[in-house]
Amino acid sequence: MNRRNFISLFGGGAAAWPLAARAQQGERMRRVGVLEGFAESNREGQERAAAFREGLKQLGWIEGRNIQIDIRWAAPGDAELIRRLARELVALQPDLILSSSTPTTAALLNETRTIPVDFANISDPLGSGFVASYPRPGGNVTGFTNMEPTMAGKWLELLKESAPRITRVAMLFNPATAAYAEYWLNPFKSAAAAFAVAATAAPVHDASELESVIAAQAREPNGGLIVMPDSFPLDHAAAVTSLAARYRLPAVYPYRIFAELGGLLTYGNDRLDSYRRAAGYADRILKGEKPDELPVQFPVKFELVVNLKAGKALGLDLPPSLLGRADEVIE
Repeated sequence: MNRRNFISLFGGGAAAWPLAARAQQGERMRRVGVLEGFAESNREGQERAAAFREGLKQLGWIEGRNIQIDIRWAAPGDAELIRRLARELVALQPDLILSSSTPTTAALLNETRTIPVDFANISDPLGSGFVASYPRPGGNVTGFTNMEPTMAGKWLELLKESAPRITRVAMLFNPATAAYAEYWLNPFKSAAAAFAVAATAAPVHDASELESVIAAQAREPNGGLIVMPDSFPLDHAAAVTSLAARYRLPAVYPYRIFAELGGLLTYGNDRLDSYRRAAGYADRILKGEKPDELPVQFPVKFELVVNLKAGKALGLDLPPSLLGRADEVIE
């Protein structure tokens, strides 16, 4: 090959380089860690991570060009793995770490008080000691909560509206993954009198206890169930909804995935929207804002999903007023 042909070939190749590759040369690569409180195989965890990635992409953060995302996965309840992965992510010295749950946030803050931590969808960050206040979080952490505790009364209202004969309601949660349980239990018990129900806590410590706890609540007549916003029952959503159906126990859940899996009714925040909004905070932090300057925010999108087929299987005549308010009715 002569010199002229070589120069022509090289120059033509350079002109054909993708725009992204040429842009990459002038951009600083930023690094973001993600600590997900679900196993990598879990559908919920994958959907949340995808929503965060998509949110970043829409804000101009393109993986491989100007951002690198390191995700670590840990199933709910595996405290030792969560602590180990938190240390691993902090050791990478990323510009920011996204946290998905109360246990993952606690583990990250135990490892770093300098790297910004952006939580996406957790209960009671104030009571958990993560932030000093909602308007001024302080320190290196801020983010988005899932729901206010008054939601517990709304779940009771929806349960009574769906199954008026209910007189006993238990709230299901795992104490290990829901250290904030009183945040929900207190307003749940306070609201019970107004709906003429006896309210009890139904703690489960591992998957093997789910059936015995749900069966015990169904053993006596007129029982009902509310599932707390907690990564453990969410991780076992298929088992929880299946058991509630088997024992003919009317139940209300916090996230739509439960209704999609056969649960009677769900009412709660759009948790994927929280992850997209968390991407917005990540963008602002990567551009220089400090976490303590960004107020903790509450959700803005809520959805009511009713599974009509589940209602019929339970022998419930769901009122038209309830179905008319639903964002989606699964038939």
